[in-house]
Amino acid sequence: MSERIIKTDADVAEGAAWLAAYDPRFANALELCGPLPLRRREDGFRELLSAITSQQLSVASANSIWVRMEAAGMCDPAPILAASEAEFRACGFSRQKIGYAQDLAAADLDYAAFRTLPSDEVMRQLIAIRGIGTWTAEIYVMFSLGRADVFAPGDLALQEAAKVLFNLDERPTEKELRKMSEKWTPWRSVAARLLWAYYRVEKEREGIR
Repeated sequence: MSERIIKTDADVAEGAAWLAAYDPRFANALELCGPLPLRRREDGFRELLSAITSQQLSVASANSIWVRMEAAGMCDPAPILAASEAEFRACGFSRQKIGYAQDLAAADLDYAAFRTLPSDEVMRQLIAIRGIGTWTAEIYVMFSLGRADVFAPGDLALQEAAKVLFNLDERPTEKELRKMSEKWTPWRSVAARLLWAYYRVEKEREGIR
């Protein structure tokens, strides 16, 4: 696999410098936001379960539910498959998300193999599982696998940040933002980090957990 992997703050800084040189609006955003966070996460079941937990929730709400999941010892496949609906409910899970968590636990994915598979193939396998959509798969590949050239154009915070930064009349659609992001190859993951950081500064709220 020849895809660039983001491993250190220096990698993020390299990507940010490339973006700043490519577009002065990125340069302005970078000056406003300062150094971008690495945002590398562990890979594996827990991170995907965490991503499912975060779906359609505010960062604060997702954090609260995840704390309860950890306290209940419900962050690994075996306890997820053994847990009752009441135990899930006590943590704040909806009936729909209970099913998603159970399907993920039953999928028995080869997380170690994902580290060397192309991003598109990883996302294909992830999206085949009920409850894992394109956004969740992109976030996993971006942060848990560290792929440098992945974007998440369906993310509302990224759409809003792009609207403000690029002075657009309306928030771009997922399709429109995906097309825009093609120009930011090979550093689309860093562009996402920069737009999330810009969103935090402009809106004074976190756009990603």
